[in-house]
Formats: sequence, structure tokens, C-alpha cells
Amino acid sequence: MSQAVEARSPAWGLIGVLGLLGAAWGMGQPLTKIAVSTGHGPWGLIFWQFLTGALVLALIQLVRRRPVPLARGDVQVYAVIALLGTLLPMAASFIAYRHLPAGIMSILISMVPMLAFPIALALGADRFSWVRLGGLSLGLAGVALLILPQGGLAMPNALGWVLLGMVAPTFYAIEANYVGHCGVRGMGAMQVLHGASWVGAGMSLPVALATGQMFIPGGDPRADGALIAASVLHVFAYSGYVWLVGRAGSTFAAQCAYLVTGFGVLWAMLLLGERYSGWAWGAMALVLCGLALVQPRPKLAPGAAANLGPGDQ
Repeated sequence: MSQAVEARSPAWGLIGVLGLLGAAWGMGQPLTKIAVSTGHGPWGLIFWQFLTGALVLALIQLVRRRPVPLARGDVQVYAVIALLGTLLPMAASFIAYRHLPAGIMSILISMVPMLAFPIALALGADRFSWVRLGGLSLGLAGVALLILPQGGLAMPNALGWVLLGMVAPTFYAIEANYVGHCGVRGMGAMQVLHGASWVGAGMSLPVALATGQMFIPGGDPRADGALIAASVLHVFAYSGYVWLVGRAGSTFAAQCAYLVTGFGVLWAMLLLGERYSGWAWGAMALVLCGLALVQPRPKLAPGAAANLGPGDQ
């Protein structure tokens, strides 16, 4: 990305695209909340999420004439992205969604850049910054507001469920550092996502069968439709994000993170009727302020792992 592109002032049309991406990705949280309402185990849900994304991406890549590279090293990249970006985080998230409001999950997911910072420091991939440390501290303070007695959740075992909800952003942060450190063998972002979706479907199917969590969609059209819609929305939102990075620069496109959180809370209120206490709104404000302080530098934004895995929700 040239400096000229990075510095280009975005037109109103690009701002509109940014808003659409935030709205589409933000809807993933309430849709996932609906998808888990049937009680299906996480591994069956993960398989169908992977398969749906893989089929949609296959069509997109067929139109673009971009085949899936299948060298041994490429498949290894797909496996790591599938594990860190969906299999492990979503196995925990699908359980957390049954106990936590979708809006709260939207707030927790936005912790990815804040959690990526200390991991990058430990790997020697980033420099220490008091400003970014302050952002991490604000984010953790926001999470604390959710779990304090009489705080944002005020529910039994709030600490345990919030910690479970933090598993996904933690793995996304690890994935971000993996991509930044190891790269993806020169493949395009869509190629990586496509390959990871097929590999992830192959990895999750035997686990779903072995654990008895495999199911055939059709028992609850509303929940099945929500799972499919969340998967399809992610693919198209991610495709739009990659396009937006190329047109307006990574710094501009990275602002999508704020909109995803805001729309996630808004959609949860509209679609699920969720309402939040002042503590929860305070937690959201702290997390968004923290996000502003730890936003990745421009050269890191396009490879943010929160956008590489099919499960970011």
C-alpha cells in the first residue's frame, strides 16, 4: 500500500461502504445468539459454518479465477488459520453465547487489538508504548465493569462466562501475531480464507461426529437461517473489507472495528430486545477508548487476524 493511497481522503461512497461493513459484521453476534438457541453442540455448528463459508467463497473465487493453492506449506497455513481463527475460539464462543447477551459478546470481541499488543511484545514483534498500554488497561477496566458485583451483567458466574467469552478474542490476537510473524506464503487474503474454510470443515466434521454433535439442518428454520446468514455475511463483509483496504488504505478500513462493536450492540437491541445497564454502557465506552489507543499501525491493519478467520464474528 503506497503512502499516497494511505493518505487519500476517503470519499463519501467509501464512508458508506465502511458503514455497511460494520453493520454486516455487527449483525453476526445476534445471529449467532439465535443460532445457538437450539442447543446444538458447538462442533456441529462450526462444521456448518465452515461449509457454508467454503461454498460461498468457492463461487466467489471461481468468478475471480483464483484457485486454492494446495502445496504442503499452503495447507499448513490453512490449518493454522482454521484452528486459531474458528475451531478453537468458536468452540468456546458458541457456549458463551448461550449465557451472555449478544451485545456483551460484541464488546468482548473488540478486545482483539488490545490483546494482540502484549502478545506482540512477548514475541518481540512490536515496541513498548505507554499509550497502547493505557489502551489495554482501559479495555481490561471495561471488562472488569461487566463482572464486578452488581456490575454490567449482575448474573451468577459472570466471571466464568466472561472469561469464556474472552477465549475467542485471545485466539484472534494470537492469529494476528502468527500472520504478522509467519506470513501466508504470498497468498491473497481471500485465498487464505477459502482454503482455511475447506480445511476447517474437514477438521471439524470428524470431531462433530465423534462427540455426537453433528446434526442435519432443518429442525429449526430460524436458527439454521441465522447460522447460514452469519456465515454468508462474514464472507461478503470480509470481501468488502479487503476491497476497502485497497481503495482507501488500511488506516481508514481499520475504523470498521468501532462500527462492528456499535452495530453489534444495536442489532442485539433491535433483533433480540436486549437492554443494558449503565455499567455495561460504561464498559463499552472504556473498551472503545482502549481500542482507539491500541489501533495497529497502518502496515499491520490489513493482516489483522480478527478479519482472517471465518469466525470473527
